[in-house]
Amino acid sequence: MKYKPYFEKAQQASRTLIGLSKEKTNGVLADLASALVLNTDEILAENVKDLSKMPVEDPKYDRLKLTTQRIVDIANDVKSVVNLASPLGEILSDKILENKLQIQKVRVPLGVVGVIYEARPNVTADVFSLCFKTGNVAVLKGGSDAEFSNLAITKVIHAVLSKHQINPDVLTLLPAERAATEALLNARGFVDVLIPRGSQSLINYVRENSKKLRNVEAELSNFVVKSGY
Repeated sequence: MKYKPYFEKAQQASRTLIGLSKEKTNGVLADLASALVLNTDEILAENVKDLSKMPVEDPKYDRLKLTTQRIVDIANDVKSVVNLASPLGEILSDKILENKLQIQKVRVPLGVVGVIYEARPNVTADVFSLCFKTGNVAVLKGGSDAEFSNLAITKVIHAVLSKHQINPDVLTLLPAERAATEALLNARGFVDVLIPRGSQSLINYVRENSKKLRNVEAELSNFVVKSGY
């Protein structure tokens, strides 16, 4: 499987987030917000490469376009995540049974979160910051329209993670090719939850292909049961 190493590294990286303090998490995100602004010129230069491939009249053009102010807005969104209360460790319920056994329901990370999105490079920073805040690894599959922009933002994020001695694989950006989307849809055992973010057609695509995968798994299960394996 061509993309298996991406998923394996992401899964391994998820273990490195266990026990990461809230102070450390917020410090990384605060540094990221500053780094995005400091690297504005580099990000905009890569964004121009993406824009040159898309007609100005395309409805997605404005969504794809980054400006100095839009990068400031992205940085401010990251700062907003810093100010959010962490849900990790929150006790949802706590009871003691008749046999004196105490049972608690506590919020924990999902693990590896896959997100498929289209020509919105801001999503790269948005999803990473939310996943990192909640102790999750992000595996992202952006559209080919925003390939250079997504790579530029990912480069900044990886630099900040390395600065704080955190495994850069806590953010994985898959190649922009369509085959990577299919690989992500098939990454059972590696990706714990998959989220489509974008148009209704994208959501429908993920839903339909997820159905196909479930049907295939059901058929295999029936075969195994009937065959006595």
